[in-house]
Amino acid sequence: MGELMTETQQSPSPAVEGPGPDRGPVLVRQHGPPETQEATAVLERARTSVDPELRRAVESLPAPLRRVALYHFGWEHADGTPAAGNAGKAIRPALVLAATAALGGHRATAVRAAAAVELVHNFTLLHDDVMDRDTTRRHRPTAWAVFGDADAVLTGDALQALAHRLLAGDPHPAASAAAVRLADCVVELCAGQQADTAMERRDPGDITLDEVLAMAEAKTGALLGCACAIGALYAGADDADVEALDAFGREAGLAFQFIDDVIGIWGDPRSTGKPAGADLVARKKSLPVVAALASGTPAAAELAELYRVPYRDGELERTADAVERAGGRDWAQIQAADRMAAALDHLARAVSDPEAAEGLLSLAEFVTRRSG
Repeated sequence: MGELMTETQQSPSPAVEGPGPDRGPVLVRQHGPPETQEATAVLERARTSVDPELRRAVESLPAPLRRVALYHFGWEHADGTPAAGNAGKAIRPALVLAATAALGGHRATAVRAAAAVELVHNFTLLHDDVMDRDTTRRHRPTAWAVFGDADAVLTGDALQALAHRLLAGDPHPAASAAAVRLADCVVELCAGQQADTAMERRDPGDITLDEVLAMAEAKTGALLGCACAIGALYAGADDADVEALDAFGREAGLAFQFIDDVIGIWGDPRSTGKPAGADLVARKKSLPVVAALASGTPAAAELAELYRVPYRDGELERTADAVERAGGRDWAQIQAADRMAAALDHLARAVSDPEAAEGLLSLAEFVTRRSG
């Protein structure tokens, strides 16, 4: 993998800029539009391959659950009429397929596994929206806001079951190991979400950076790592390469979460589909917020006082400013770049051909360059 790392080391220094009205998106390496175009092509290819498998799985659900799932994926309106929406960016299934290809496997053999990972991802979205009381996703009302808590939760449960059924029925020799890995990942995801919700009930000053980093790895890094590891399994990779791909995905996932948390405070609603500052309004203990609270600055004390009471109208700008003055935004942006560097190191251990690694690289850069 030396060639790939040499290329990376010769690139210009990372430009770490946070999304917002006065700053561009985060760049892990200074590349121009061709890399964005490459990622877009990888994502579109994954969506084209995986969507038919997803639709078949969703169509097998009983009618009441199917209706909620079709709405959640953007394929139908709430009244059941066809919609022109899509099922999201397809980052996780794209990672499965790109990892399979990077290690010499055939993408077509891993389509079921990629669909299973995407079903698990959407199970978590349905449940998270209920627990977080988020009312908007993908620029329209969330499933629970339309159909109620019970139907959204039960549909999420059904999507997870569909994911495991896909792997159980997959004749590929790696399917069994992939099923175990995905089940373990779901347990980790649930533990991460439990930690996240528990933190919301704790005093702002009692939460450490180590705690919130562990929570972020479980909630976000785990599934991206699992996606990459499953792709490696379907390529017939050895244990060392499977673990290296898992570590690559986890580090890229943490970089993703750092940027996602920055976007949650300073993102443009036109890109995110969510109200500006929604995380601050909900008093979320996101990575930039916890870093700011731990800074020991006057701004940290001001932020802690704001966070100890429910949000009041007119305080959004002051709260975001306190996070920034306490260093939370800059810290998160630097951490995103550092995590991507670590991800590249792990990838270098598993993939010796830089051309073969390009799909994984483009996806990793895409998620850390995003502004919404």
